[in-house]
Amino acid sequence: MTGFHSLRGTLPLGEELPRGVAGTGPCVVVAGGGTAGHIEPALALADAVMRLVPGARVVALGTKRGLETGIVPARGYQLELIPPVPMPRKPTPALLKLPMRVRESVRATRAVLESVGADVVVGFGGYVALPAYLAARNRIPIVVHEANARAGLANKVGARYAVKVAAAVPDSGLAGAEVIGIPLRQSITSLDRAALRAEARAHFGLDPNAPTLLVTGGSQGARSINNAVSGAARELGDAGIGVLHAFGRNNTLAVQNDQAQRGAPPYIAVPYLERMDLALAAADAVLCRSGAMTVAEVSSVGLPSVFVPLPHGNGEQALNASAVVAAGGGELVPDAELTSQKVIELVVGILTDPRRLSAMSAAAQGSGSKTAADVLARIVLEAAKS
Repeated sequence: MTGFHSLRGTLPLGEELPRGVAGTGPCVVVAGGGTAGHIEPALALADAVMRLVPGARVVALGTKRGLETGIVPARGYQLELIPPVPMPRKPTPALLKLPMRVRESVRATRAVLESVGADVVVGFGGYVALPAYLAARNRIPIVVHEANARAGLANKVGARYAVKVAAAVPDSGLAGAEVIGIPLRQSITSLDRAALRAEARAHFGLDPNAPTLLVTGGSQGARSINNAVSGAARELGDAGIGVLHAFGRNNTLAVQNDQAQRGAPPYIAVPYLERMDLALAAADAVLCRSGAMTVAEVSSVGLPSVFVPLPHGNGEQALNASAVVAAGGGELVPDAELTSQKVIELVVGILTDPRRLSAMSAAAQGSGSKTAADVLARIVLEAAKS
């Protein structure tokens, strides 16, 4: 297990300890490892807790194979690793080993909770949250937050033992959940796209004036988006549209990039966006998947969207986008229907019509929530008092 005690012995002289380690306030343990969709709301909550109670202590649970091993320390928080408990989707030999693996992980998690003096456990779903709920039940107050439109197994279990349940949207499947939205980073909720636009365009090398499309497929499932949009590069350029395309670190992207010779706005392709705030400020519209965090971020900043839900899972991605689409802030395209021609029809129609773009932006922003992190932080701190 890797955590504060081992980290303390390896810190270079003068380097600061993780945020909240030396605090005297309540100890909040967040369990949201695995994917960015679980980690980001957990860290947004952590930031909000530290804003409200600077003396609080925040500890994140994770596993050695999750994205949290890089993201959590980079954001300045203590990370404790526990054995993962992946839930098999189908009957396999691994299913027979599940009870033993759950017991092992719960035992390790309980030891972490005791060592850090946890006052409250906050779970965001996934295979890190399940052992946290089981380790904390009947011992430490539990708060559950469900980001997706359809709750997963871990949060259904956690909700049975929770003192408070919160959800991003109504009808998540968790009885009695308070609907608060999704906790977002302050750099997103306070983003002034118009004020940052010139800097953002210059940062990426985009045309300073052309209507611009942001394209991202997230950490998984970017291939069909990459193929459809890159295949429309010439037509988008001919329509006067610039593109900022994040194609994924594990992918490659071939684009016939002759825009400069033809006098068209640049098509900028990058594997990953280190500055998502600048990417959102540079764009006039986005074509993306509809994970819960993605929908929350783009609607919070009022970015008109073309959502392409992942074609697998339990259908939650289409549900995640449904409220924004119904309000008029976005369009939804099934993955199987996403072709280069479809991209051209939708994107050119949106980005070359200023009135439509403005109306979609207003509708999207009206569907988002900028206060969820602070609302959840107050819920969590109140639970810690108990």
